[in-house]
Amino acid sequence: MTAANRSLFEHAPDITPLFLESSMNVADYVDAVGGTCFEARVVHRAARLWQRMIDEGAGIWLGISGAGIAGGLGGLVVQQIERGFVDVICTTGAQAYHDLHFAYALPVKAVSPTTDDDACREHGDTRIYDIGIREEETLVAQDAIIRRFVRECHADLASGPLDSPRFMYLLGMWVAKTAPNHGRSFVAAAAKAGVPVFWDSFTNHSIAMNIAAMEREGFPLAFSPQADILRSAALAYAEPDLGFVELGGGGPKNFIQQTGPTVSQILGLKDYHGASRGIQITTANVREGSLSSCTFGEAVTWGKYESADEARLVQVWGEYSVIYPLLSAYVLARCKPRRTRRLYDSIEASLGRLMRETPPSAG
Repeated sequence: MTAANRSLFEHAPDITPLFLESSMNVADYVDAVGGTCFEARVVHRAARLWQRMIDEGAGIWLGISGAGIAGGLGGLVVQQIERGFVDVICTTGAQAYHDLHFAYALPVKAVSPTTDDDACREHGDTRIYDIGIREEETLVAQDAIIRRFVRECHADLASGPLDSPRFMYLLGMWVAKTAPNHGRSFVAAAAKAGVPVFWDSFTNHSIAMNIAAMEREGFPLAFSPQADILRSAALAYAEPDLGFVELGGGGPKNFIQQTGPTVSQILGLKDYHGASRGIQITTANVREGSLSSCTFGEAVTWGKYESADEARLVQVWGEYSVIYPLLSAYVLARCKPRRTRRLYDSIEASLGRLMRETPPSAG
């Protein structure tokens, strides 16, 4: 056989039939199926990449879209915060709101997705697919808690232009003091650990709706979207090895990925090339452009990641309520806890550095 017709696959790993052991833990299972094919192999690549991010000291940002927190996945986020596996979070305000149901023991039920929705409305039930939430006992009760927080902490909240990490830090610390089950809340865990929590939007969630109502009661708050943009960019810029773990797509994914173009394109620091590593779990179709930087390769063209290297960028096609617990179990089993970095405490210092190094002509 000549070199010209030798197999291109000569040095690739062999595939052999998979046999599972009854004694396997989840991490062992993920390693085992990683030797097979299709998305099982991709899940294993994602698990190993997240393990390397943790073990090599990368700054790790978690983007949370969809309704997974309302569905009970927030406990995994709590565990990762407490182990030092997450340094910054961006989520929807809706999921921060629903996270608090568990802290205050408000009813959240596992229901059928084929429930009669007209009957639900008549009975005061609301639904997120197979998650059942009472309107009065859960939502209205949660609204009252948010409004109580704004009243009691208004002096701190209104002390200047407000960014979402500041609001979420004060809320999380207040929840840690007032909620009977605060250990179930990632909002409280993040505040205690100094993990900044950004919103992807200031307007399309129940926290914002309650803030609007509180303004009519004489407790106005002045939020600054610009502060969120600059502070998130500053935290990203300060991190020499930056990795993103994205649950779904949408606003949270775009928010954390836009930090790269904010630094390089908008502020003019051309030597900055975005995050070094990334994992996304999504079922979205990339063909009509709605997956917010559809593929990681596409995101590279926008300066959101350093390079289109599939060893450092892994996109898992799957529903994250299935995949995220597998990846979480893997890193919890394979990685030693890291020291909590408390990036919330260094936001202003990071912003100061970014502003000092921004070219005068930017903007």
